[in-house]
Order: sequence, then C-alpha cells, then structure tokens
Amino acid sequence: MSEILIRHASLEGSTKDILVSDGVISAIANDLAAPPDGEVFDAEGLLVWPGMVNTHHHLAQSILKGMPSGINSNLNDWLINVPFSAWPHFDAETMYVAAMIGFSELLRSGCTTCADHHYLYQKDYGPELESAVLSAAEDIGIRFVLCRGGATSTGSHLGLTNSGLIVNEDLDTMLLRLQDTLHNWHDPTPESMRRLVVAPTSLVHGAEPDHLRVLAEFAVEHDLRRHSHLLEVKRDEEITQQKYGMSAASYAEHVGWLGPDVWYAHLVHTDEDALAKFAESGTGIAHCPTSNCRLGSGIAPVVAMAAAGIPVSLGVDGSASAENGSMANEAMLTWLLHRAIDGASSTSLDQVKQWSTLGGANILGLNIGRICIGACADLIFFDLSEPRYAGLWMPEYAPIVCGEPVQIARTMINGRWRVIDGQLVDTDIKELLLKAEEKIRGLSNRIARV
Repeated sequence: MSEILIRHASLEGSTKDILVSDGVISAIANDLAAPPDGEVFDAEGLLVWPGMVNTHHHLAQSILKGMPSGINSNLNDWLINVPFSAWPHFDAETMYVAAMIGFSELLRSGCTTCADHHYLYQKDYGPELESAVLSAAEDIGIRFVLCRGGATSTGSHLGLTNSGLIVNEDLDTMLLRLQDTLHNWHDPTPESMRRLVVAPTSLVHGAEPDHLRVLAEFAVEHDLRRHSHLLEVKRDEEITQQKYGMSAASYAEHVGWLGPDVWYAHLVHTDEDALAKFAESGTGIAHCPTSNCRLGSGIAPVVAMAAAGIPVSLGVDGSASAENGSMANEAMLTWLLHRAIDGASSTSLDQVKQWSTLGGANILGLNIGRICIGACADLIFFDLSEPRYAGLWMPEYAPIVCGEPVQIARTMINGRWRVIDGQLVDTDIKELLLKAEEKIRGLSNRIARV
C-alpha cells in the first residue's frame, strides 16, 4: 500500500492532517501517525481544496487563442473563422501539443478533472486525433473524460463544411468508433481516470432526430453519460421551431436527450418552460461564463436553475473563446456575474465552490470533488503567502474572491503529485511552449494556403 500523510493542511477554516492510501483519502484528523514506509508532506500555511472539475472544454482550441479573424465575432461567425477554419489542418502531433497546453493551464488553475468535448472527427480520419488527446491526459496525469463529439449530418451547423475539407462521419462509422473507444479506454468505476461520454457536437445542428435516438440508445445500453451543446445562442431555438415545430427543450425531450445522465454546455437562452423540463428530468448544465461573455452569447440563468434543482457545474469551454483557460477564473466570474443581474446575495461563495467541485463530480458520476474519507485524493494546495492575499478575512475562499493568478503549491490527482512547487511533474513547460509556437506557425501557414 502506498501512503502519503499530509500534515497541517488548512481545510475549511481549521487545520487537519489528511492520510491518503492508494489514491483514496483514508483518514482526516489531528496528529495522525506517520505511515512507516510512506511520504510525509507538511502543508502548513497552504489552503487545501478538492480539485476543481471542468465539465466542458475544447482542448484543440488551446492553440487558437485570440485569432484576429474571430476576435470580435459572435458565435456563428467565430465558429466559421476560428475552430472550423483550423480543424481540417490538425494532425496528431498538433492535437497532442494543444491538449498538453490545455491540461497545463487547468492543472495550474486548480483543476484536476477535465471533460473535453472533442469533435475533431471526419469520415476519413482514423483514431489518431482522439488517441493524441488521451495520450496527453495519460502523460500529464489528469483525470480525463472524453466527450466524444462529431456530426453525422451537416444540418444547420454554420461553417461546418464551409471549407469543403470537412466530411462528416456517417452514423455507422461513429458507432463503430465509439465501440472501439469504449473497449480500449473506458473505465466505468466511480474512481475512474478515463471515461467515455456520448456527445454529438450539437444536439440541434449536427445530427438527424433518428440518429440522436440511436446514439441515446447506445449510451443507455453501455451505461454511458451524454453531453452536447444546446441553447448557447437564440439560433438553436429558431432552428428547432423552423425544422420541427417545437422548442429546443421539447426537441431534446422528443429525441430522448433529457435525464440525470445528460448535461448540456451553455443553456444561455433557457426560458421558464425549458427550465422546468431540465429540472423535472434532472438534466444538468456546464456553465461557461467567460466564453459566453467573450462571444456575446448572453448569461445562463444558473441562479434560477440551481433554485429549481438543476445540477450546475462549471466549464472553461476552450481557450479560443476563454483565452485564460482557467477554472479559478470561471469560479470568480460566476460569483460576480450573476450578482450584477440578480443582486449581491444571488451567488454565495459556498455555492460557487460547490458548482466548481462537487457539482461537476456529480454530473460526471465520479467519486471526487470533496475532501472526505473514501473520496479519491484529488487535492489542490494553494499558497496564500503572496501580498494579494494579505488582509483576507476568509482565506478558505481565496481562489474565488481573489481569482487569478492563483498560486498553486501542489496538485495531487488520485494520490499522485502532479504539481510540485508550482511546477508540473514530468512536463517540460519550456519545450512545450516552443512546440506550441511551432504548431501555431504551421496551422497559420496551412490555413492561409486554402
């Protein structure tokens, strides 16, 4: 048995020792005995949190930050000019570097679990881009959920085939590839480090109703959770009304895409009827405030959602529309943004902390997001010795109140140190940055030639 004793950790306003045994928290108390053959880490002066859980990301976008062609665009124009313009020019090495950059940003902002909505699939692509993301997660040691995206129909998805270089998968191909990933990577246990989620890129725009029903059946048959984009902009509502004569929320219900095993990114334009449907079915949300602000999409009504019992979590949504790639930033913005609309008491610090940790854990079905006996040891240790934290009366909420730049002393995932003294373990940041610059130049040249 491998054991690590963490002494003098500042935990929810008190100081405790934490014993980690084989990746699981086995004891929390004062003055715990040191394990005879284990490691002892003195966390005195450090604030410990459960690792934050990012329930919606697009890792491929980590090398598409601030592209001039989309810097002042709304979602639809931005999709055409940024991710969809670059997508056909990705290879496995480019995808790996992008994923490593994204994971590095997350680990250094207090995040230990990433659900990536990976949609770079085409009929003629093999598994190389997907494998690159999974390999990056393995190399950096983050807990990872692959939300397997893709489209089986061009449908109404603006820009999806704009370049003429993107050819959608057919449904049979998608199902065969899902089966392969399920067999090779998926671990269904609550302590899983690798999960598969069925996640067509857009519920409204990228698949026909019959295809969505088949994908839902596949997920239910194999006990997989489901994810997609919905109601990020008003166009989702307009298209479903035009094509199907019903609201977007009713359409989700119609094709079997509501339930406690389903969560959607954004849900910005949720009216009272949609809110009731999501609440009644237990359908969750990945709230992505930075991206929604950056693209002018609006603000999701998560305060009303939480009050109605809708599961709430936070997501970064990719660094091409949330350039800082930080979970701490999402938590701080969530805390502030809704107060501007609904008043200073509308979001509490406890609530936002819960959304960023246990809320995401519950949506993903993982035994993380809390510090208690029996939970996986995914822990973040914040250094509050910087002057910007001086005078803080509630230091236990420092990552939310003060936001970025957070000072990460250590990060533990599944009982393994992944950040030590603020530096990533087994990852050469300087080399990674050089590779990122190289890949950006290559992408830029390839896009310009089209």
